[in-house]
Amino acid sequence: MDHKLLLKDIKNKKFEKMYFLHGEEAYFIDVLSDAIMENALEEHERDFNQTILYGKDTELLSLISELKAYPMMSERRLVVLKEAQDFRNLDGLEKYAEQPSDTTIFVICHKYKAFDARKKILKSFAKNGTVFKSDKVREYQLADWIQQYVKSTGFGINSKGSMLLAEFLGTDLGRIVKELEKLANLLPAGTTIDETHIELNIGISKDYNVFEFINAISARNTEKAFKIIQYFEYNPKAADLIVIISSLFKFFSQIMRIHFLPNKSREAVAQAIGVHPFVAGELLQAKNQYDPRKIAAAIELLHRFDLKSKGVGNASVSQAELLKELTYQILH
Repeated sequence: MDHKLLLKDIKNKKFEKMYFLHGEEAYFIDVLSDAIMENALEEHERDFNQTILYGKDTELLSLISELKAYPMMSERRLVVLKEAQDFRNLDGLEKYAEQPSDTTIFVICHKYKAFDARKKILKSFAKNGTVFKSDKVREYQLADWIQQYVKSTGFGINSKGSMLLAEFLGTDLGRIVKELEKLANLLPAGTTIDETHIELNIGISKDYNVFEFINAISARNTEKAFKIIQYFEYNPKAADLIVIISSLFKFFSQIMRIHFLPNKSREAVAQAIGVHPFVAGELLQAKNQYDPRKIAAAIELLHRFDLKSKGVGNASVSQAELLKELTYQILH
């Protein structure tokens, strides 16, 4: 189930008796549980009818007692078990899940990993309530997700801006949303966010970042690559060598695959290697700069420098110097 459909029902006060929210992506679980807490009870009802428990500190018997308690001056109670991945006896709730209270909304928030779908308790929740699995947004979907989220808030964002956020912030949706909320508070409604807004307000340089460094390597632009390395040297928090090497490995692996694809149209490449069409277009241009032999040599270099970045066979050379040497060897 799409979390937006579930969220719509919650905001329309169409509640289930039970919600089992689980999965790797904590953001969607937080959005849904917060919406339930905001909409299930009126503010004056919460003191006596809302109970929030945490898995590590909760005993099974006390939880069941809360679930079976009657509401006071309200038509329902709300019980939320947060950090349920730390609760020692979820299976012990199986009997309750088979016959849940008609006057209690029970929410389980099981974060950072999916619950075992084979277990009977999950089947009972699905039968008598709602089970929502919160999957991570895949890396190649992240820029599109950012664009859709921004659009839903009444703003816009250009392709480079969404790619820059995706590259710098990774797949941590909670962090991405916080940064976008910061921008929303600073910019006029309806603004189309671009890389300049991101640089000025979030602190990600639009010109000196891993994304632009990969572009410089892609275009074999030695001058640009070394300018960015110099920026990294003076701003160590801007990029980590291990992250740069990982990004380079992904880049060279992708263009190696493109060399052997039968259909090299932008759309076919985007689908085959799982990237945004904008990225596919840039990778197709990069393919022309590196034949398979050069790519293989670059990947061999990356393996060697990955070990050096982790201290293997390298006792004293700084990250900046290693990156300079790696870049020189790739480009020459």
